[in-house]
Order: sequence, then structure tokens, then C-alpha cells
Amino acid sequence: MKVNKDQIKKLFLSAMGFVFLLYVYFSFFLGPLNRSRDDMLLKIEDLQSKLDASKEQMNKAVKLEQNAKTSTGRFAALKALNPEGAPIAWFPPRVRAFFANQQVDKVVARLEGSTGFKQTELTGWMRYSWIIDLPQADYGTLGRAIAELETPPLSCRSRS
Repeated sequence: MKVNKDQIKKLFLSAMGFVFLLYVYFSFFLGPLNRSRDDMLLKIEDLQSKLDASKEQMNKAVKLEQNAKTSTGRFAALKALNPEGAPIAWFPPRVRAFFANQQVDKVVARLEGSTGFKQTELTGWMRYSWIIDLPQADYGTLGRAIAELETPPLSCRSRS
């Protein structure tokens, strides 16, 4: 089979058209598609990291909520232990009664001074300094009484 000049030109133009078609396909169709896919993969990674951070924040919020509930319970228990009114009225009789239950007699409790807290969250609270006189107390009995005084009541103990 003989190929003439006209057929060679047609073959050459067909090959050039095929190369041009491949160039157009890769640069105008496949290139933007690959760039779009790469951009989407980057966005997915970014959103996945944000989602992981959000899940971590949600876990922290749940733990904080649980801590708030336990702290609120403790605060309510402590608030129930302290009656309303000025401590100068209820604290000395309670201290005398406590030490009397521990077999320590002749206890005197008196207010030394009071100051307000400087923190803005605690402006409604006062710090009271008390002097508790324990004359003629047995060391063993006094030690047990102080140890009992330092032990929080069951309603204030942590359940964790």
C-alpha cells in the first residue's frame, strides 16, 4: 500500500489534532478537576481537625458541667451547715456544743476581727477570725476533737 502526499498530510493533521485534543483534555478538563479535588481534600482535612477540636471541647464542657454539679452540691451542703444571720450569734454556741460533745469543757469562742474579701466574686462574703480558748484540756481528748473538727461531714465529702 502506497501512501501519497495528501494522505501523509491528513495523517499528520490527524496526529496534530489528537495531540491538541490530549492537551485540551488534560489542561482544561482534568487539570481543574484535580485542583478542585485537592482543594476539597484540604477543606475536608481542615473541617476534620475542627470537628475533632469541637468534640474535645464538648468533652471538656461535659466534664465542666459535672464538676459544676458536684461543686454546687458541696456548696449547698456547706451553706446548709452555716445558718443564716451573723456568725457572732451562732458560731460560739456551736463551737461550745461541739467541744462539749468531745468532752472538752470550759470553751470560750470570741470574734477577733472580720474583713471583706478583695475578689469581686466574693464581695458578699466576710472573713472572720475567731479565738477559741481551751483552758485545762487534756491533750489526747483535744487532739481527737481537733481531728474530728478537721474531718468534713459526710454531706460535704467528695464521692469520686
